[in-house]
Amino acid sequence: WLDAEAEAARVERWQVEAAGRTRALEGAAELLDAWPRERLAIVTSGGRGLARARLAGAGLPEPAVLVSADDVRRGKPDPEGYLRAAELLGADPARCLVIEDAPSGIAAARAAGARVVAVATTHEPEELAEADLVIASLAELALAPTGT
Repeated sequence: WLDAEAEAARVERWQVEAAGRTRALEGAAELLDAWPRERLAIVTSGGRGLARARLAGAGLPEPAVLVSADDVRRGKPDPEGYLRAAELLGADPARCLVIEDAPSGIAAARAAGARVVAVATTHEPEELAEADLVIASLAELALAPTGT
């Protein structure tokens, strides 16, 4: 009997209000600082406002491209979000590396043609086995941009 859209909007407002308490994952700031913002994208199943609030709450910079649930017709595991991000970056999806924490995101990135590193923060490593690499922390990554 409730209005699903209104209830979803209310939950998102609560999440945005709580976003100030968001903490960055270990290694996230260093990873983002190592790359030019114009070569980075975020693809999230959440709304744009929530994503921006969580980035700000964690003290992380917003990348050049932010593709949210507000920007796609079909969410993960559909590849639409990752394909859109690659397009906005002017990049071939096959030359993109996606960092994911969920099986549906891994499936979306693989369907887009990208390589995937999974971070076992929200799921057990076994659930993330479809990724090219599974790590426990972003601090394990030492990725630096190349000339291409």
